Amino acid sequence: MNRVVARFQDGRLIKGLTLDFQPGKAVFHLMPEDRVSGGRPVEVRVAELKAVFFVKSLAGDRERRSRENDPAAAGAGAGRLIRVVFKDGEVLVGTTQGYDRSRPGFFVVPVDPKSNNQRCFVVAAATQEVAFL
Repeated sequence: MNRVVARFQDGRLIKGLTLDFQPGKAVFHLMPEDRVSGGRPVEVRVAELKAVFFVKSLAGDRERRSRENDPAAAGAGAGRLIRVVFKDGEVLVGTTQGYDRSRPGFFVVPVDPKSNNQRCFVVAAATQEVAFL
């Protein structure tokens, strides 16, 4: 099971668990956190998403000051340093090993090792700008 936060291009988000997310698939299923003890999963269409954040905890920590968007925080992670600007203005800085503008999406690992985000699948159609740093 992967703990994920699915962020939609229209601003909605769903936190929960998934077993079947695959980067090349058009849909996956997510069990919302309020239904984990029983209920049906929600079908999520990747084309409607901004990104899927694979997280350590669904609760997160609103008080923590993240260094996720600070290129200077980058450690010796694998991959190339990349900056993603989403259409809604949010910026994500991390490393990637699989960015290819012809693909529908790619993974980014945040530069901040203390981030709640372990990795993020960025939906290319939701981006405004992608640049290597």
